[in-house]
Amino acid sequence: MSLAPRVVLVHRTTEYEELVAHHGTHGQAAFFLSSRGRDIEELADRHRRTRAALAEVTAAIPLTWRQSRVERRDLDRFLFAPEDVVVVVGQDGLVANVAKYLAGQPVLGVDSDPGRNPGVLVRHRPSEVARLLTVADREVDELTMVEAVADDTQRLLALNEIYLGAAGHQTARYRLGLDDDGGAVEAQASSGVLVGTGTGATGWLRSVWRERGAQLRLPGPAEERLLWFVREAWPSPATGTSLVAGELTAAARLRLTVESERLIAFGDGMEGDALELTWGQSVRVGVCRERLRLVG
Repeated sequence: MSLAPRVVLVHRTTEYEELVAHHGTHGQAAFFLSSRGRDIEELADRHRRTRAALAEVTAAIPLTWRQSRVERRDLDRFLFAPEDVVVVVGQDGLVANVAKYLAGQPVLGVDSDPGRNPGVLVRHRPSEVARLLTVADREVDELTMVEAVADDTQRLLALNEIYLGAAGHQTARYRLGLDDDGGAVEAQASSGVLVGTGTGATGWLRSVWRERGAQLRLPGPAEERLLWFVREAWPSPATGTSLVAGELTAAARLRLTVESERLIAFGDGMEGDALELTWGQSVRVGVCRERLRLVG
């Protein structure tokens, strides 16, 4: 007998909840904010809208379906099943956070606070969930992801971008090259390397792209093409700045060999779930074979 589908509701702790947990009570949190010229009601209103959205989405799940919930900080310990339908209630970035842990399950993004989120990934309102659950495995857009694979088989996936550099914003030292560039590499010292997708082109990648004069064409979300940028490369007798930006097609790979005691690679802002890279290790970054299946 096949199992009924399971809806996995993904959410994150609200700013209001974090503040009250830190200060102990609503009153103490309100006093703390008022001493800094802020009103806690702004956060409390957003908290109530988020909880209302979660309640409406929960009520839309068919009674014969199974359901589970997972908070953002627990994603790396949650086991998604093949038959799951993942419903993300929150901000666009929460969809990116969950993408790396999936293997083809459809994702339905629900905007918990319309007007504050761009809605690139959380495209729907809670009132639409009941209908969309019935078509979630058919009406999907397949979005390109980026992967980093280290020479010790560590692997990292991301929907928006992967950052490679030093923890704590120190200078990263490494050798950089392209697999199809005849073995040519350049020693560099920089603030790190950013490799992003077409979905990431709506966020961090776009800001770097604009600073560089927009000479490269940004990829589309479903396009099998990435852009990469070296951040603040430093010229010196031992390090160069000639290899600082480019694009990667589906088969191309950017290779970075560590020349620091420790570098990290993390995706979509989740530095707590990073690859650890030590002196002499290499990591290759490129288009990922897996896609995020986002309900359109």
